[in-house]
Amino acid sequence: MKVRTRFAPSPTGFLHIGGARTTLYSWLFARRHDGQFVLRIEDTDEVRSTDRSVTAILDSIKWLGLDWDEGPIDEKSDKGPYAPYYQMKRVDIYRKHLQQLVAAGKAYKCYCTKEELDEMRFLAQLEKRPPRYEGRCRRLTDSQRAAFEAAGKKFSYRFMMPTEGATIVDDRIRGKVSFENSLQQDLVIWKTTDGPTYNFCCVIDDHLMEITHVIRGDEHLSNTPSQIQMYEALGWTPPIFAHLSMILGPDGSKLSKRHGATSVLEFRDQGYLPRTMRNYLALLGWSTPESQQLFTDEDLIAKFDLAGCQKSPATFDTVKLQWMNGEYIRQTPVDELVTLAEPFLEKAGLKGLPGPDFKKTVALEREKFKLLSEIPSLVEFFYKPVVFTPKAMNKVLEVPGAKQVLLDLAEALKDFAPFEDKALEARIRKFCEEKVLKVGQVFHPLRAAVTGRTEGPTLFLMLEIMGRDMVVSRLKDAAAKLG
Repeated sequence: MKVRTRFAPSPTGFLHIGGARTTLYSWLFARRHDGQFVLRIEDTDEVRSTDRSVTAILDSIKWLGLDWDEGPIDEKSDKGPYAPYYQMKRVDIYRKHLQQLVAAGKAYKCYCTKEELDEMRFLAQLEKRPPRYEGRCRRLTDSQRAAFEAAGKKFSYRFMMPTEGATIVDDRIRGKVSFENSLQQDLVIWKTTDGPTYNFCCVIDDHLMEITHVIRGDEHLSNTPSQIQMYEALGWTPPIFAHLSMILGPDGSKLSKRHGATSVLEFRDQGYLPRTMRNYLALLGWSTPESQQLFTDEDLIAKFDLAGCQKSPATFDTVKLQWMNGEYIRQTPVDELVTLAEPFLEKAGLKGLPGPDFKKTVALEREKFKLLSEIPSLVEFFYKPVVFTPKAMNKVLEVPGAKQVLLDLAEALKDFAPFEDKALEARIRKFCEEKVLKVGQVFHPLRAAVTGRTEGPTLFLMLEIMGRDMVVSRLKDAAAKLG
């Protein structure tokens, strides 16, 4: 069997963590089995679906580094042998299969209004019954239907579920899950607005696009019995289903905006690496027998399987995500890291300013970065005028004698060569001996004067990268500010 998986988002907003994980798992499974990964846009919600959301979803998946073999190229066009991959461009296909179900007595017209349906749900809640459609129009006589038609009453189409027995979902993660047919409702498969619904479209598309494995979130499990019955009504074999566990926030509730960022593009804008997100998302509900934590892409593809997916909910842990991002930042070559950091450097107004090569300044502080967005604040003192923190000014520079230290250092270093870290350390230590000063009386004001801070990178390598002119100029400027 040639493996074919799919991710089929509804373009009603951004791609969130749950959808990103589903995309990743579907992609990994296809790549592991030398199969194909299909992207399909399920835009049957005419009111909420937007081109902007399509763009955001495509941008998110591209940023994650997950390529698709078939599907949309942009908001308007797509590629692949089963195009179009936008459901609202496939309405004629769905209409044909609707007519097939109606002719076979597997679907019927429902004339119930929204008010009538709301009343049914209200009564069911009062009587402590499941709030589902009670099948009123399923039992209409021919004369009743004719009367509704003559009155021009709007109608939808519902799929006729069996009322006896059970539908078994043979799930690759959850095992066999049984659903009593008598507790299921006849789902709407065609709306009163003359358009198909998600539950109907996905069955037809998955079959016609030859999808072999449907990997999706557990919120879709309750829809699966009806979908399986639609496959059987159309004479088709259902694909293999795998329903992923829920993702919880640190407080044990379902992950949502109150826990912080939830959309993929928010994580991009915060400075996470695509590599980090792929690795971390893979571990949200899946593990290897060895509990491996860090993976190359090749590792993930080689080791991912549905047997490693857990039934219990996964917890999204931002602390672990940041730790992992820091690990991958430290593994990233400096040239590549600077390229990745460019949007953040530009946003901070550092691009184009005179100063040292970014490769040098970024490499100097690389051990401290957990997010790409932190890079500008840690290197900006190399490029912008010094801004003194209260601690640097009050506790270091305004200490008696500090001003003279700065002036004397400026004089000692103005012609010093070579201006390199080892030579600088030796010279400044000798300066301490000459002036009969403790190293702290020199090192601390020196750092504060050239950076405006009391903490920072390795002092002497930092001075080397700054260069003699910048260091001497900043020592004099800081002394001047001290009056």
